[in-house]
Amino acid sequence: QLQASGGGLVQPGGSLRLSCTASGRTFNGGPMAWFRQAPGKEREFVAAIRWPGSHTYYSDSVKGRFTISGDNAKNTVHLQMNSLKPDDTAVYFCAANRQSIILSMIRRKEAYGYWGQGTQVTVSS
Repeated sequence: QLQASGGGLVQPGGSLRLSCTASGRTFNGGPMAWFRQAPGKEREFVAAIRWPGSHTYYSDSVKGRFTISGDNAKNTVHLQMNSLKPDDTAVYFCAANRQSIILSMIRRKEAYGYWGQGTQVTVSS
């Protein structure tokens, strides 16, 4: 139900744009987010967006470099990643929830009921 795309190989300092589209269900009212998981590490929060108002939230490690955007009516979310670093290498997952969640949970993977299949991002020279 969530299809992510846009991953690939990029050199340090480069950019990539990830996209995620939900189908089959509507997610009006619920947030959409990106998480990532590097080999041997736990899945971690990257960014989230919630409506109305397109409020955005970022992890400290990507703030200022990544931008999340989306269209709630179209159930789409994008992640523009600039100034990429080797530490950004991971499988990136989009996530969504059909209902709104409390703000304190927006960075928690447990709060999201729907997940995409992941897209690989590799930052290497």
